[in-house]
Amino acid sequence: MSVIRTDKWLLDLYDRPVELCEKLTAYFEDVYAPEIYNHLISHGMYRYPLKNGKEFVRQLQDNKVWELVQKEKRQLQKLWEGPSIPIFIFPSDPNNRKMKQEHNGKSGLAFNDKLFLFISKDNTEKEIKALFTHEYNHVCRLTSYSKKEEDYVLLDTIILEGLAENAVRERFGEKFVAGWTTYYSEDQLKELWNGLVLPNKNTLKMERKHQDILYGLRRYPKMIGYCIGYYLVTNYMKTNKLTSKELLEIKSDTIAQV
Repeated sequence: MSVIRTDKWLLDLYDRPVELCEKLTAYFEDVYAPEIYNHLISHGMYRYPLKNGKEFVRQLQDNKVWELVQKEKRQLQKLWEGPSIPIFIFPSDPNNRKMKQEHNGKSGLAFNDKLFLFISKDNTEKEIKALFTHEYNHVCRLTSYSKKEEDYVLLDTIILEGLAENAVRERFGEKFVAGWTTYYSEDQLKELWNGLVLPNKNTLKMERKHQDILYGLRRYPKMIGYCIGYYLVTNYMKTNKLTSKELLEIKSDTIAQV
């Protein structure tokens, strides 16, 4: 599989997104189109109605976004010996203020057998490459690591995120890593790791606290799970002089050494 030409889907069904998501039911097990659409919306996909939607799709076509991602997919699949999966590109939600402020309107969603990119009109070619790198690294970790995703605990999730953003750093440099990587100083990260994240490292994915710490919701510091994951993986990579590819199969507990 490769990059699916969702541009053609969008030009036909842009104003009927649930019908558009009917085309995705073949890639999910026992899930209906409205559920798929709601799930994708929660991760950044556009909400209908959206002004000048088809015009934006044509703009993405003119910028050869589908071809760009296909080329990146070939490169990274070879570099990381990753799986061949279907990749879906859709416009992102321009009314999602948080996504716009923190991620310049782009987002992604990765499974072990498929990947979604949600792109805004403001994203540059380098930003799209960085986004794809992050999400495809997730796919490679999920398929390479011996632990099943349903058994992941908080430590596994933050390492997953740290690996993906370090893959971006490795390929494109500090300039293109996410803004949240700079939220805290090293001393703050060390303190937050020992005082907050480490005591909760075995929190299961199904528990509310897992998401709260990961994203820094409620009383927790903003994006703290992501930030700690990036901090742990960066230290491990630099200390052991390892590449992103070499980390894909290493246990989370091994990487989490500070």
